[in-house]
Amino acid sequence: MRFTWLVAWRFLREGRTQTLLILAGIGVGVGVIVFLSALITGLQQSIVDRTLGTQPHIILRAPEDEARPQRPPLEATLPHVQQPAQRLRTILGWPQVLRELRTAPGITAASPTVAGSGFALRGTASKAIALRGIEPDSYRDILDLRTKLISGSFELSGTNALIGTELARELGIAAGDRVRITSSADRTDVFTIAGIFDIGNKELNARWVFVSLRQGQTLLDLAGGVSTLEVRVSDLFAAEGIAQDLASRTGLIAESWMRLNAQLLVGLRSQSASSGMIQFFVIVAVTLGIASVLVVSVVQKSRQIGILRATGVSRAQVRKIFLIQGGALGLSGSLAGLLLGVGLALVFQSLARNPDGSPTFPVNLDAPLFLRATLTALATGLVGAWLPARRAAALDPAVAIRHD
Repeated sequence: MRFTWLVAWRFLREGRTQTLLILAGIGVGVGVIVFLSALITGLQQSIVDRTLGTQPHIILRAPEDEARPQRPPLEATLPHVQQPAQRLRTILGWPQVLRELRTAPGITAASPTVAGSGFALRGTASKAIALRGIEPDSYRDILDLRTKLISGSFELSGTNALIGTELARELGIAAGDRVRITSSADRTDVFTIAGIFDIGNKELNARWVFVSLRQGQTLLDLAGGVSTLEVRVSDLFAAEGIAQDLASRTGLIAESWMRLNAQLLVGLRSQSASSGMIQFFVIVAVTLGIASVLVVSVVQKSRQIGILRATGVSRAQVRKIFLIQGGALGLSGSLAGLLLGVGLALVFQSLARNPDGSPTFPVNLDAPLFLRATLTALATGLVGAWLPARRAAALDPAVAIRHD
């Protein structure tokens, strides 16, 4: 074993120019892979965080009222089916369903909510709102409103409410002021604004009003009931499969973010596919480069290889010599590539900043990425060295020694 390592090292040292060229090629290839992976993953994570940061991964609600046949007019020849107007409905047995959700595999949080429409009135101002009754403790794991508050406090007991910055501006109110809220169920109550939040979405900041679950049930005439169960999962891209499983088990309508944001999902998959294709061609180019340089090395060192074979070195040992060269080049090139890729990613990230100070082009540099890049470089080196190794092992000693 030590003999093959010594010979491999000698071959690499003798062909310094070739070795440096291979190392440069591997380094650039690994650098491109690390840079692209970090950039694409960072952008995808940023998009997902901004999109899903304000919504659950899965929403469960009661089945809709089914269409019922109507008596057709006398002149009609075809049956007439009328779709009934949908009303706010409670989820039957929701406490038991909620307990099952919280113990189901893959689910990290579940919270009951009641949601409906209404109006917020103050003086002569009247604004349409989306009223949401929540259970503060469990809803924190769905959307942590505490971190979004810009004034006031997260206090939803009694007749306290939380509103968005845009709605507060349009109504001309601040934390501590009072506002009248009328629901679609024609129920009215006066609430004290406990806090004002900014969740980074202007439309939602202008519409969302949060009250306690009990107050939401009262306003929306859904005493003791909830209209939705909101769920977060550990694996974002497993949400659709989990949603289908929940729908079959509970009989409820389960909609995942993947279905509600189909265009976003297509965009994310297109980005991943583009990145994967670029990385594939980079790997192919580096592999061919390693193979071509080592093939030339075999030709140049044919006489030395012949002498080794004549002195009793086996074909397997000759193959191992070239495979060791490929593996060593892959590992060494990966180290240079990691430094290059990290440097490019950090420089690119620092080029532009958002108004809040966050990077416009975030990058995601983590240990799995570095490990994956290193293993890719090692595999590339071994694959690239395989053909030259076979060719070297197949040399006839007598012919190789006479090689001029």
